Amino acid sequence: MPTTLTRLIEATALAVALRDSLGHVTAIDFGETTLSEEDRQFVRTRIWCDARLPGDARCLRPADHDGACGGEIPRILAM
Repeated sequence: MPTTLTRLIEATALAVALRDSLGHVTAIDFGETTLSEEDRQFVRTRIWCDARLPGDARCLRPADHDGACGGEIPRILAM
């Protein structure tokens, strides 16, 4: 989805808000959310880890996080 946001933190906050408000729509796979610059769309930044967890859940922690995967949203991404 194109946006006018230019800072990674702002684009990430938008992705979090969309996941929070539309997470109930099973046709949207928010785990595959990536960000890229307009002129460098082939370079993508993954937002969430999205590893599979027991019970068909997905890890909600940031991509490349330290420690074990988990289903709780970290405070920095809960916004």
